[in-house]
Amino acid sequence: RYLESRYDERIDRVKRGDELPPGVNKLVKVYIAMKRKLQIGDKMAGRHGNKGVVAMVLPDEDMPYLPDGTPVDIVLNPLGVPSRMNVGQILETHLGWAAKTLGIYVATPVFEGAKEGEIKDMLKKAGLPGTGQITLCDGRTGEPFKRPVTVGYMYMLKLHHLVDDKMHARSIGPYSLVTQQPLGGKAQFGGQRLGEMEVWALEAYGAAYTLQEFLTVKSDDVTGRTRMYEAIVKGDATLEPGVPESFHVLIKELQSLALDVELLEKKGKGE
Repeated sequence: RYLESRYDERIDRVKRGDELPPGVNKLVKVYIAMKRKLQIGDKMAGRHGNKGVVAMVLPDEDMPYLPDGTPVDIVLNPLGVPSRMNVGQILETHLGWAAKTLGIYVATPVFEGAKEGEIKDMLKKAGLPGTGQITLCDGRTGEPFKRPVTVGYMYMLKLHHLVDDKMHARSIGPYSLVTQQPLGGKAQFGGQRLGEMEVWALEAYGAAYTLQEFLTVKSDDVTGRTRMYEAIVKGDATLEPGVPESFHVLIKELQSLALDVELLEKKGKGE
């Protein structure tokens, strides 16, 4: 029934012939529904901008558990709260715990939701700690954790950013016409972006030759690419990088601003 309501409108739209390419009279699309279990790398989010990816999946018996033996479903990193200042997720957790224990449903509209005092009162009424925290035990060792942990019920959504759909790799592929760098994104069969921070990490590690390769022949050094291919065919291991194409683009942009910038090449040893 859900699938019918979800896709009926799409089928009608296809039948009407809207948005068909020129020369196409009829287009048939078949939608296949598939269930996918949550796995490492899948994206989840709450209702307070608290999004993140699954880092680990453990069996129930290894998860931290409450004093009555109930294992928790999801463990969130507390560092995701102070910097983003979305404290609503903690209040929702407290309120959810109190409501679940009391066996009632609670509605909290955006601008007239439950106040902190009301949540504390509900926690006390449910016989739960007023702080909303409780001592959990490690599922692997059975030892209690040193500090009490915030526990409760919160809406968590599984988003349409699944790791299986994001999996992508490239050896050869298309390049941008302007910069001569590999295109970006899975749809364009692009390369993996090596950003500034990745460059800094490699610099800090001292991987100079790896950096040189990444930023020249594997990116936008057209002549270097050709020389590299020749060297590989001949069985030669030397790398002779040229000038990156992005540098030529920069020069052209400066020249378009009426700044006469050009490279001076050495002609001989004495010059």
